[in-house]
Amino acid sequence: MSTGSSKLGQFKVLIPVILGLLLVTLMIAKTGIMAAIFCLGLVFVAVLLYRLFTIPRLGIILLVIQGFTVIGISRYVPAPLGLSIDGVLILLYLALFFKAFSEKVKWDKAKSHLTLLVGMWMGYIFLQIVNPEARSIEAWFYAMRGLGLYQFLVIPLAFILFNKPKDLQLFFIIWGVMSILGTLKGLMQYTIGVDPYEQAWLNAGSYKTHILFGKLRVFSFYSDAGQFGAAQGHAGVVFCILAIFRKAASKKVRAFYLVVGVMGLFGMLISGTRGAISVPGMGGIMYLILSKNIKMLTLGAVFGIGVYVFFAHTTLMHSNPEIRRMRTAFDPNDASLQVRLANQRKLKSYLASRPIGGGVGATGNWGQRFTPHTFLANTATDSWYVMIWADTGVVGLWYYLFMVFFILITGAYNVMFRIKNEDQKVMMTAITCGFAGIMMASYGNGVFGQMPTGIVMYLSMVFMFSSKSWSEETEEKELKEPLKSIQ
Repeated sequence: MSTGSSKLGQFKVLIPVILGLLLVTLMIAKTGIMAAIFCLGLVFVAVLLYRLFTIPRLGIILLVIQGFTVIGISRYVPAPLGLSIDGVLILLYLALFFKAFSEKVKWDKAKSHLTLLVGMWMGYIFLQIVNPEARSIEAWFYAMRGLGLYQFLVIPLAFILFNKPKDLQLFFIIWGVMSILGTLKGLMQYTIGVDPYEQAWLNAGSYKTHILFGKLRVFSFYSDAGQFGAAQGHAGVVFCILAIFRKAASKKVRAFYLVVGVMGLFGMLISGTRGAISVPGMGGIMYLILSKNIKMLTLGAVFGIGVYVFFAHTTLMHSNPEIRRMRTAFDPNDASLQVRLANQRKLKSYLASRPIGGGVGATGNWGQRFTPHTFLANTATDSWYVMIWADTGVVGLWYYLFMVFFILITGAYNVMFRIKNEDQKVMMTAITCGFAGIMMASYGNGVFGQMPTGIVMYLSMVFMFSSKSWSEETEEKELKEPLKSIQ
């Protein structure tokens, strides 16, 4: 058998290796250590390209990891790392294109109501280029990626490459590990403080929203505290449901789920993000609906009322700053809420004569960057849905709401009436409850279209639609082998 060492000894292999080493040595001698780093980077890129083109589904895993890490890394490396997500998506489509020359690619797997829905949404976003109210093509280019493009590109890929029960379990593992790391990083900020690079990010202007009354709102390696809190609340509700109700999983796996769930809820608490509490709140309500159990519904209602009374009508544990800040979310007279409502009234008047909105990218950071003197750029939206309303008008908002509610109802219907396997049902219940929680939280913050919540939600949508077609014959085998597929 020909081994790696024997191949290395062959003349035709040995000569290129020696020449390559000599070239690297000369580059280091002439330009220093940066040449070595550059060479290592080229090797990494070459290996990555090879793996993506030979095993394209690894690209989906890479996208999930990128979703969690690129924003945090950008605080240390001054580069547009967010565009690396675009690069991987393009490479994945190229990989499938070239793979089709040697074997059949099952493009028909992407045929779904979900693909049609997100395709129509992306079409509307594309037409926003000719919106007469739009002021910047650059703003449209940057904003449309999180608003529609990533969703439009990821969902067909996931239907083709990443839609089996084993993929869902692998997805849980990666999501869980990254969420644990997120909470650990957040805990470091909470107890030790931020590092110099994070301090520079705060000094650049983020301190206005992340240091309140002298106390840091923890953001971990996420884009901001709002995203961190909602994402950790999302992990908390999904993994707690898995830990409690997924009886078919081994004790080790359920212990892992429990750790992720508890740490997720703890991360949500230390983020200081009031709106994040709606994720487990709405997720819990959704679970009670999906359970179709009168006793569970009654107990859940009692628990929910108890939580509401604790926050809205008592001062228990008010000395704790996290509890105190969460409590303001239940105060209808809260100053922050009143400002949001006032902004929404101004937007309502402005948009009354603009049914297709002010143009994608007109609001938020992109508006401030590209059209800083416009009304929309200087009116805070403070909400994913309000931002969609301002950018795409009432037409865009109504279609978007129809789309996400159609997805949620489809997932709920599959759980309640179509999925017969109990283990699958629990996993999809967790996914659906998490989806509902993020939908609710997106009213208070723009979490839906930000990473990592965006990529997690896109894959969740695919699982919610594809779960009904998982065959009973294949699921038992695949559920026992969640990691074999990546070897």
